[in-house]
Amino acid sequence: MRTLSPIQRRRLANFRSNRRGFWSLWIFLLLFGLSLIAELIANDRPLVLSYKGDLYFPVVQTIPEETFGGFLPSETDYREEFIQEEIESHGWVLWPPIRFSYDTVNYHLDQPSPAPPSAENWLGTDDQARDVAARVIYGFRLSVLFGLILTLLSCLVGVAVGALQGFYGGKVDLLGQRFIEIWSGLPVLYLLIILSSIVQPNFWWLLGIMLLFSWMGLVDVVRAEFLRARNFEYVKAARALGLDNRKIMFRHILPNAMVATLTFLPFILTGAITGLTSLDFLGFGLPSGSPSLGELIAQAKDNLHAPWLAGSAFVSLALMLTLLVFVGEAVRDAFDPRKS
Repeated sequence: MRTLSPIQRRRLANFRSNRRGFWSLWIFLLLFGLSLIAELIANDRPLVLSYKGDLYFPVVQTIPEETFGGFLPSETDYREEFIQEEIESHGWVLWPPIRFSYDTVNYHLDQPSPAPPSAENWLGTDDQARDVAARVIYGFRLSVLFGLILTLLSCLVGVAVGALQGFYGGKVDLLGQRFIEIWSGLPVLYLLIILSSIVQPNFWWLLGIMLLFSWMGLVDVVRAEFLRARNFEYVKAARALGLDNRKIMFRHILPNAMVATLTFLPFILTGAITGLTSLDFLGFGLPSGSPSLGELIAQAKDNLHAPWLAGSAFVSLALMLTLLVFVGEAVRDAFDPRKS
């Protein structure tokens, strides 16, 4: 196993010394890990059931209603009273803690939706009688996954563009900077509104559109590092030994440039999440019905008499973004050469 270098050990010690960021990382990983198994926590299908001596796993299986004494060949609706009584009379069933998925409508409410929190709906329901707790869990996962993918792709594009500009300089740098100035001046929101009227937005379509503008945040950092390092002695020595430009860029300069880049990644992630939430709030984000925290905020605005909607959306977003900001501060301290 490769041992850590003294610099890496110092950075790890600096990160751990920031107790707020260190524990924020573990809390965020725990919450994100739980959201990855959201189907096992909030689902309108049982996890496992036994019927007439046979075991079934509805959470991963599509089982027709005929299997449990019904009349339809379509998928079983496990929330029907007849199906529940039939299964319980001939076996047993294990449900997840929350018996609703993000799109499950509760037709058995004893009051108009949005309904307040209860033993059945822990955080209440929204204005379409869907369980808020389930939508928060699924929305947390969707927001973080969207932000992580967008951050990774933005990092790849931004680092590549900044490296080319900084290493070659001259006309490449000049033309690249003029293009970035023009491209960054485009009205992103207006473009999204226009494109949304032409194409129905989905996860990947929205990711591609936001990627067109999110990569520019890292260009200046990487460009400055390459401009500074391309004239260092070790780079000149590598060039004198016959290494081509590609190897010099990726072997000798890029590792130093990534130090500054890594400190920006948590903040780019928070920007991606807030961007998606803002678009969903305005109605130009994910398709209607998606487990979106932005849609939950919009429902809270339209239903001021249901404070549990605003509270659930605020707490989930505030907790997520606060943890990421604290992690970002700890990463920044870890790579700060002034801290020992």
